[in-house]
Amino acid sequence: MHLDHVTLRTSTLEATRDFFLSVFPDLKKGPRPAAIRNIPGQWLYADQAPILHLIAALPTFMPLRGDGWDHVAFRLQNEADFCDRRDGLRIPWKRMDLPELQERRIFLQAPGGALVEAVFRHHSPGTGAHPHASASAPSPTQPSYGGSA
Repeated sequence: MHLDHVTLRTSTLEATRDFFLSVFPDLKKGPRPAAIRNIPGQWLYADQAPILHLIAALPTFMPLRGDGWDHVAFRLQNEADFCDRRDGLRIPWKRMDLPELQERRIFLQAPGGALVEAVFRHHSPGTGAHPHASASAPSPTQPSYGGSA
C-alpha cells in the first residue's frame, strides 16, 4: 500500500492552485477524468502522476470553515480481498470508475467522518473487478463524488 494522492478542498481554488505551482515548481497542471469534471477543481501532477487534487468548497456539499484536506487515498493491489474485508466489516461505501485511467476508486468514511479512498488500477476495463464492487452499499451518509455508483 502507498499514498496515491491528497485532495484539498478550498474556497480559493485559483489562488491555491497558483500557490502550489509557485512553491512546488515540479508540480504541473494536468487533465482530470471526464467523470469528475462536474466538480470544480484542478489536478496537479508530479512525474506524470496526479498527486494533488484541488476541489472547490461548495456550500451545498460539506460547507467549509476554511481550507481543509478532503480525503486521503491509498493505491492497493488486491480489490477482491479489500472488498471482502470491507463487506465483512459492513462499512458503507461508494464506487467511482474512471475508465480512461483504468481505475476503480472506492470511498469509505472513517468513524469520525474522515473520507478515505482505495484506488485499484486494472490493466483493461472490467478486469480485476470484485463481484461486490458493482454497486455501492446503501448509506445516507455516503459522500457524493460524481462517477458511477
